[in-house]
Amino acid sequence: MKKFLLLILLFTFSIAAFSQKIVIKKYESEDLQDIRTLKIYLPSGYDQDTITNYPLAIVLDSEYLFDLYVGNSQLFSYTDKAPKQIVVGIEMGETRLRDAAFDETRNSELTPDANRFMNFIKNEALPYIEGNYKTSPFLSIVGNGITANFLTHFLRDETPLFNAYICLNPTFSPDISLQMESYDLKKLSSIDNTYYFYFNDGKFITDEKQKRIGLLKSYLNSLSIKNFNIKYDYITDSPSNVSAIGEGIPRAFDKIFEIYSGINKEEFETKIKNLSPLDAISYLENKYIEIDYLFGSNLGIREIDIIAIEDIIIEKENGDHLKTYGEMILNLYPFSPLGHYYLGRYYEAGKDYSKALREYRLGYGKMDPADPNADKFYRNVQRMLRKG
Repeated sequence: MKKFLLLILLFTFSIAAFSQKIVIKKYESEDLQDIRTLKIYLPSGYDQDTITNYPLAIVLDSEYLFDLYVGNSQLFSYTDKAPKQIVVGIEMGETRLRDAAFDETRNSELTPDANRFMNFIKNEALPYIEGNYKTSPFLSIVGNGITANFLTHFLRDETPLFNAYICLNPTFSPDISLQMESYDLKKLSSIDNTYYFYFNDGKFITDEKQKRIGLLKSYLNSLSIKNFNIKYDYITDSPSNVSAIGEGIPRAFDKIFEIYSGINKEEFETKIKNLSPLDAISYLENKYIEIDYLFGSNLGIREIDIIAIEDIIIEKENGDHLKTYGEMILNLYPFSPLGHYYLGRYYEAGKDYSKALREYRLGYGKMDPADPNADKFYRNVQRMLRKG
């Protein structure tokens, strides 16, 4: 993990000079009767791209969380494990304890000051960002310690604003389990959206805090809400809450953006392997529809994911759905040889060698002669010439 953190830092420093754009906004808040500093990170290519909308992350305690979150965002997007994000850090500093405070004499409800801070986020900061920048509907919020407890209160709304809640080293209130129960989280199942809740634990956290985390874990584990994804994480190797922050953010990313990533072995084995060809095609299409809907990222369908399910299409039901598959790919990637390859396989299986030859030739014609796979592809043409 230390090597991973070092990689994030080196990666951030190496690209900072030419790709990132950070805007500092001094926001005069009516709710707080104060001026708050917003640090706004815009991802590389933001100014040149007039179409894409970007997921938005609100990072509390931005004095020390902002740069680390941005670094992870850059690394995950660069490796195609997450979409690019707009990241907004809210500096809290000396106001931190007041902004995130709860009252233990009133069932750990937020104090008036904390409620004002929540209203500032809801009614001022978010509308300002969404009105001035190209954001997608997917919103995340991140906090550490007491601010991790604070952000859970957004779940009390009938339709919660945020999709993802990242609670790092949480200092939960004594009544956290009762509070979360009072929010009636089952309401989320009736909302056409997806939610994520990440919280971590570790040996560096005090016994009292661990007890509260354990109670919340037990309650959340008792729920069965399909679109509310819970990730409890016991970080064993971190000796302190500082190093756990560095580990917690990428672990949260892995869960929150798992649908964005290409199909891995676990996804294939647990969700795709036993599907029929038509269901596998539908799964692939729906995966990318959801990516587009959640993150504003119109990726088409990655070729690696097309190849990931090809065995199902070829081997099951006598390959009868190869034509459907090939036509879908041609529609998505008209300049790729893959669509013609699957159509060729379809016609070859039906012994219509003239049509198979035509498709293989069309596919080969779209390949660069320098492509190391071009010779392999041409063997399909040669095979049809012999059969014809």
